[in-house]
Amino acid sequence: MAGTKHHLESAAVFGASGGIGRALVAALAERGVRRIHAGSRSGDAPDLPGVAPFRFDLENEDSIAAAARTMRDDPPRLVIVASGVLTLPNGTGPERSFRQLDMNAMARVFRINTIGPALIAKHVLPLFPREGRSVFAALSARVGSIGDNRIGGWHSYRASKAALNMMIRNFGIELGRTHSQAVVAALHPGTVDTALSEPFQSNLPDGQLTDAGRAAENLLGVIDGLTPSDSGGHFDWKGEQVPA
Repeated sequence: MAGTKHHLESAAVFGASGGIGRALVAALAERGVRRIHAGSRSGDAPDLPGVAPFRFDLENEDSIAAAARTMRDDPPRLVIVASGVLTLPNGTGPERSFRQLDMNAMARVFRINTIGPALIAKHVLPLFPREGRSVFAALSARVGSIGDNRIGGWHSYRASKAALNMMIRNFGIELGRTHSQAVVAALHPGTVDTALSEPFQSNLPDGQLTDAGRAAENLLGVIDGLTPSDSGGHFDWKGEQVPA
């Protein structure tokens, strides 16, 4: 990976109302990106220069397709999927044992963490110009690494992120056939001080929790350094490859 800061005219963040997503929008605005398509279920996005809010629902493909259509005339060169779920809205948390597996909860986690981002890719990757650099990045997690798994548990979350990583690998291969400078990557942001991680922060060692603003800068720094040879890979916030 080479650390090069690329000037962007247009970008899109799916999940712009979450902790990391909101910070990514702010960081892109700080970089002077002319147009930042900022999507969330509520339509909420930071009120900053160049930010164009839109609504979408990860579990509704029509809403994703409609969002992509609004970008056709000003296609983004960078798309980041910053959404995901660890604890469901009803309080169902990551399973510590196979005895806790629930069909409906597992399906919901996969819809949000795997299927939703895959459908975003389905509708936004065709917007990428064939010439020049474009990046599609989705937030994943180190616990989605099969090779790095030593303690088990968190079954649905781990499996949904592992499946997302496979989709990213597939998309990188496919897009590379027609877009020689494009990059598709999964990114592990570390443990970030957001609503997603809040229930699990008490056991963290000192210094392991990162604020959302710093996490956003770290992620954009990794994206800056990605090259076409990295496409399909999974990288942590330091730019190091995460084992498959």
